[in-house]
Amino acid sequence: MKSDHELIRLFQKGDQSAFDELVKRHLDSVYRFFVRITIDEMEAEDLSQSVFIKLFKSLKIFRFKAEFTTYLYRAKINTANSYLTRNKWRNFLHLDQVPEQSFSHEEPRISKSDIWAHVAKLPGKQRNVVMMRLNQQLPFKEIGLILDMSEGTAKVNYHHGINKLRGWLKEIYEI
Repeated sequence: MKSDHELIRLFQKGDQSAFDELVKRHLDSVYRFFVRITIDEMEAEDLSQSVFIKLFKSLKIFRFKAEFTTYLYRAKINTANSYLTRNKWRNFLHLDQVPEQSFSHEEPRISKSDIWAHVAKLPGKQRNVVMMRLNQQLPFKEIGLILDMSEGTAKVNYHHGINKLRGWLKEIYEI
């Protein structure tokens, strides 16, 4: 089996099937990444397609300074950031979807869409680290490499981001 770098080199030489192989190899992980964020399969398909269209255009100048997966993570994060920013107001204004308060003694359930809507409000570096850690379960060292920061900086951004999320969710759900 050819490595990602070998496939990219073939694609750069004009072999379209090499790009198809890269898509087959990585489509499932890209799609699952977006399903976790959007909680909508159609939206996840559109975002996945967007990532691969961007890759198709940009791989012709890929410089092989990093692993392809690092490059792919970066493309996913940028696309997710654009999606979350673009949809921040749409998610915020869906007040009709808020369930009525019940008088039971159950713990409040926090929906994934609420969490991701609040992740979208985090400052850029915190948002990126939190998305990669929660969604991909990546180690801080790898997150640092992908986002061009130290492992310690990744940990600090994650800590601050999670604390902000907890604060916001406590206010909303009175936890």
